[in-house]
Amino acid sequence: METNHVEDELATMRTARGSHVVDRCQTESPSSVAIDDDDIGGVVTSTNGPEAGVWVIAETNDLGTMFVRIVVTDDQGRYLVPDLPTANYTVWVRGYGLADSDKVDAKPGAHVDLTAVIAPDAATAAQVYPAAYWYAMMDLPDDAELEKVRGGRNAYLMWMKNMGCVGCHQMGQRSTRTLPEGIGEFESSEEAWVRRISSGQAGGQMARQAAQLLGGLPTKYLADWTDRIAAGEYPSDVPERPTGIERNVVATVRDWSNEKAYMHDLSGTDRRDPTVNGYGPLYGAPELSTDEIPILDPVANTSTVFHAPVRDDDTPTTNSAPVVAPSPYWGDEAIWDSKANIHNPMLDQVGRVWLTARVRGPSTPAFCREGSEHPSARLYPTERSSRQLAMLDPETQEYTFIDTCFGTHHLQFAYDEENTLWTSGDRQVVGWLNTNLFIETGDAAAAQGWSPLVLDTNGNGRLDEWVEPDEDVNPELDKRVSKGFYAVMPNPADGSVWGSNSFAFPGSITRYDPETGLAETYNPPLPGFGVRGADIDTNGVVWTSLGSGHLGEFDRSKCKGPLNGPEATGDHCPEGWTLHDLPGPAFAEEPGLSVESSYYTWVDQHDSLGLGKNVPIATGNLFDGVHALVNGEFVTLRIPYPLGFYTKGFEGRIDDPDAGWKGRGIWVPEGDRTPWLKETGKGSKPIVVHFQVRPDPLAK
Repeated sequence: METNHVEDELATMRTARGSHVVDRCQTESPSSVAIDDDDIGGVVTSTNGPEAGVWVIAETNDLGTMFVRIVVTDDQGRYLVPDLPTANYTVWVRGYGLADSDKVDAKPGAHVDLTAVIAPDAATAAQVYPAAYWYAMMDLPDDAELEKVRGGRNAYLMWMKNMGCVGCHQMGQRSTRTLPEGIGEFESSEEAWVRRISSGQAGGQMARQAAQLLGGLPTKYLADWTDRIAAGEYPSDVPERPTGIERNVVATVRDWSNEKAYMHDLSGTDRRDPTVNGYGPLYGAPELSTDEIPILDPVANTSTVFHAPVRDDDTPTTNSAPVVAPSPYWGDEAIWDSKANIHNPMLDQVGRVWLTARVRGPSTPAFCREGSEHPSARLYPTERSSRQLAMLDPETQEYTFIDTCFGTHHLQFAYDEENTLWTSGDRQVVGWLNTNLFIETGDAAAAQGWSPLVLDTNGNGRLDEWVEPDEDVNPELDKRVSKGFYAVMPNPADGSVWGSNSFAFPGSITRYDPETGLAETYNPPLPGFGVRGADIDTNGVVWTSLGSGHLGEFDRSKCKGPLNGPEATGDHCPEGWTLHDLPGPAFAEEPGLSVESSYYTWVDQHDSLGLGKNVPIATGNLFDGVHALVNGEFVTLRIPYPLGFYTKGFEGRIDDPDAGWKGRGIWVPEGDRTPWLKETGKGSKPIVVHFQVRPDPLAK
């Protein structure tokens, strides 16, 4: 990896863990902080002296969006909040071991020394711990109880973490570790939790997962967890303050959309060339909740929307989902109403926005079906696709429908001359669109293709007649696998396309070769399990979030045995896997597995953050941020305010390659389905975070 200031900072992190205790004991007098007219800077001290590794938060409501800029103090308690727009700010301190300080009014250009408040007790200090520390207090079912769950303990953990509960919400922040007012009166907390997870438009889905998939076990342990917390129990583990690189982070928080919507994802550049659309608008994907695509202008600090239409009037809407039980927050109101159901945007090389979006009902057109002469239909005809494609041209504001024979979920551009757009989201096939051909002709049928995923189990190197997934391997035939892609990853190294296979235990990753039409699939070895989001680096190494509490790394070049043939059905290359322990505490019954419930992993192929090329970054869904793996060490970029930040996907952009750290960063949207569960409560809009990393904590 190429790095900037990384080796020295990692050495600092390795020697400074737990340094907040040492730092408080420093006797050296803090130095003054030099500021410009658009900065606020000063020194944070408490009764213990200078406070190192705490957050200074500058917040204003004077702009067109929420605007919060957050920095970390250095080893002398000094801080500098750089490049603030002209506005009136309140500035305050939050940190581990502290209670929140008083808020001080300030304007850019001011030198403001701040007084930190030592927490009066451990319970007060724990209120700002990452959700992981609270979630780790939950007990797990015993082995006898887990006989109700197919796959046992590990499957239970997978569904309680990155597939189920934490697949939609951050668990462990204040709103989820307590029962909300208005939930009703019940004889037990377990009954209250049954009622709670039945609330709102997603109540039916949540209740089915808990009762059927997990044998009704979660409500028992959620109830015990919240009862103990209500009685005054708090985490015994204490998080470490930011050290090293983590003190160089500058985080800017804005909001967009509305208080009833949530954003699955965003895009503001071309993954292959992150200088595209520098300083330009970012586009959100308001899955399930609304057809209003939010658009954030990060220069003007304004948020607007574009209404996404559908082609057919009878396209179904998410508003048809019944409210099983009233929400403690929204009552009987069905707050989600979306026909387009946009899940994921992606910009191309000229800044057009491509979207996985619904344009019609589920039935596919004739060219997809049995009897069609379309080459892909002759191979594998389709009759249904739940979500298709669309394209928004920001210059003309024209929105184009693209009907597809395959379902879509995520999308990524290949590094090829056709600017092929690969998609995930169909359980039976992988689909693609030649965007050059589509732009030139407007012919969606001619521009698209799809293929089933077929293993070369007869080992002859070509796609032959196959047996179906529920049939045994036949030495004369290939074998189709029902492993639809969740993440989709075109490989810059060899033109293959990889996908993660989620929502089945233990999960897997699958490689598809467009040249041969053949697939390969690989299962993670224990203790790894629960494959969810994933990405690929420029060398072809796959990185994936695992429900076991690991970041999984898979390098196909390390495989020692045959990559095809009758034995190559998933478990044939454990040597290709490396499991990296994610940060955070563990459940008491699983001391070797972090409770961190990472939803997705993204690889910074082009050093957009400044930590080096090909740095994998996993979502830190129980840490209010993300975890970057830099030379074998995790660096956590955390949002301490508002607590409850949870993301599902993000991307990097280089606004100006000549502007140093100020021209780089990653854009991370809030992806929690319930943004009102954040610290700021009902009425909070989804937020967007811009993480940047400067050379030192006082760099301007």
